[in-house]
Amino acid sequence: MSSTTTTEVPRSDPAADLRARRVHLLRKHVPTGLLLLLAFIWLIPVWWMFSLSLTPNELLQLNTQILLPPQVTLDNFVSVIQVGLSGRWFLNSLIVASSTTLLTLIVSAMAGYAFARLKFPGKKILFPVVIAGLMVPQEVMFIPLFLIFEQFGLHNTHPGLFLPRVGIPLGVFIMTTFFAAIPREIEEAAEVDGASKWRIFRQIMLPMAGPALTALAIFTFVLTWNDYLWPLVSATEREMFTITTGLASLQGNFAQATELGALMARGVLASVPLLVMFVIFQRQLIRGISLGSGGK
Repeated sequence: MSSTTTTEVPRSDPAADLRARRVHLLRKHVPTGLLLLLAFIWLIPVWWMFSLSLTPNELLQLNTQILLPPQVTLDNFVSVIQVGLSGRWFLNSLIVASSTTLLTLIVSAMAGYAFARLKFPGKKILFPVVIAGLMVPQEVMFIPLFLIFEQFGLHNTHPGLFLPRVGIPLGVFIMTTFFAAIPREIEEAAEVDGASKWRIFRQIMLPMAGPALTALAIFTFVLTWNDYLWPLVSATEREMFTITTGLASLQGNFAQATELGALMARGVLASVPLLVMFVIFQRQLIRGISLGSGGK
């Protein structure tokens, strides 16, 4: 007689499978839902500002708690462009932010390459001193900066507004970290071909540092555009106000209590460059942050 053995296949528990699927869906969708909720909460004030800017001032005198304008008008934006110094303030901010960003990229890229690749006396002491600048509050330097710029007659000028922000320690740190992560074989191969240090930096290192430079440019532009304290100290003439100090001066004006829509329109116009920049360069920004933090 021959004996046969049968192997029993374990049966799956439908209830356990359902629980596992529910846990998987929760882990997958709950973080996304929380992020969407936080984004919605953050967008409420922005949407409220945009809604008020499209509402006639006569209606805003009666009620400002509206998220949808009962009557849409563009008169607020027209008045901002045609009346007052808002256009001049916007141009001042654009000049100051663009100049600061360009000079910061040049100084930070050159300093970062020197700290990461070159050997020079005092390098091990100078780099920690530069990075220690990250721990120094900006307000601590206001008095010496004010006195220096006063001696050179730079107050109420564009250079007086953008020069204090050039060569920020954060930019030097980002570029040093990026250049240090590039394999040395690339640089050594260029040296074998007879390339000088300047040519290696200009034709090889800078093109490879595009993501880091883009991230640094966005950070610098946003910080400079939103800067309020130094323009408030250095620019005392209304014609030299930036958009931040200009809007702040209007908020203290009693006439703006009856022109809330125009005030909100100025805020919308002041936010447009930053929103456009983030929409266009968001991928480069994320990639630059990843590379600057050591990601691949």
